[in-house]
Amino acid sequence: QVQLVESGGGLVQVGGSLSLSCAASGSGRTFSSYAMAWFRQAPGKEREFVVGISGSGSSVSYADSVKGRFTISRDNVKNGVYLQMNSLKPEDTAVYYCAAANTYYKIVFMKKVDYWGKGTLVTVSS
Repeated sequence: QVQLVESGGGLVQVGGSLSLSCAASGSGRTFSSYAMAWFRQAPGKEREFVVGISGSGSSVSYADSVKGRFTISRDNVKNGVYLQMNSLKPEDTAVYYCAAANTYYKIVFMKKVDYWGKGTLVTVSS
């Protein structure tokens, strides 16, 4: 059982930067055994995969739309996962969700999630 809580969303200008955090807690497996990911959902659109990271942090996978602009990281001591977003565009506006799964393959290739956070809103204005 894992609880995920996102923070850091807000309003930012086009071209600006924002950093999101996800704090994990719960019983059972250690945090490092979970692959983690960020998804996002824009108004009127389906939820989409943004980036995933393996339990150790050794493997990452980015959606083409954010490659070169966003960076995921994790801290297995603090039980946290982070998303640094740079050069933000209006199309990045969405609710961003933290997610966890028991394997990297599952979350990155199958896009299947075991635990979801409730999301944090990012609005990019022109």
